[in-house]
Amino acid sequence: MIGIFDSGIGGLTTVRAIMQALPGYNILYYGDTARMPYGSKSPETVRQYAMENTRFLVENGAKIIIIACNSAASTAMEAVTASFHLPVFEVVDPAVQAAVNAKGSLRIGVIGTRATIRSGIYESKIKALRPDATVHSVPCPLLVPLVEEGWLHTPETVRIVKKYLNPLKTRQVTSLILGCTHYPILKKIIHRKIGKHVRIIDSGSCVAQTVTDYLRQHPDMDAQLEKTNLHRFYVSDITEQFAISARTMLQEPIRLSQIRM
Repeated sequence: MIGIFDSGIGGLTTVRAIMQALPGYNILYYGDTARMPYGSKSPETVRQYAMENTRFLVENGAKIIIIACNSAASTAMEAVTASFHLPVFEVVDPAVQAAVNAKGSLRIGVIGTRATIRSGIYESKIKALRPDATVHSVPCPLLVPLVEEGWLHTPETVRIVKKYLNPLKTRQVTSLILGCTHYPILKKIIHRKIGKHVRIIDSGSCVAQTVTDYLRQHPDMDAQLEKTNLHRFYVSDITEQFAISARTMLQEPIRLSQIRM
């Protein structure tokens, strides 16, 4: 079983990408909706949450872990890999690799939560691979609550997205990393406001490709994963809006079970 966790609904964009890349593979998802957003929490708190989430997934049969939360990936990856002896993937490195592989000028924009942007993880990883790249990062703390509330097409959301992206548009970025798995839900608005010429990099799709490649190269691990198209979804707090958004995002009915850490 492939285990995936996020602070809330955003990780379902990664679930959807995994479903498309690896159809039939069983998925176990945990959304920590009661304690979200992680982006405003301290690194110590995010690490604690990430460890608890991973333990839940492993105890319930996960053989592979995907940290589908940029805030957790930027602060807790080392702690998780040191404590759990199984393959662990996160959404940062695949997105960075996609950004530096782009042709032409490397003027890269990054949007994310305060925790992700404060960590500087995208800039440091990009610079390590391509010192000639220019990186501009902008925290967008209001986008996660807007997505969680289902405000996906309101004038207020459009105005907020435009305001956040204006500094990056001014700097004429050529690629934009969506450094939060909630943001692909607003991808159409983001693309329209940043400009159609800008390449949008969706970290969920990138990590799905990384996991697919890994399983092709490790048939022994692939053989351990069930492929009966059975998916289980857990959250720490069930809300009506989460259930509606989850069905919309995955384009299929799902049953949510509540469990608190």
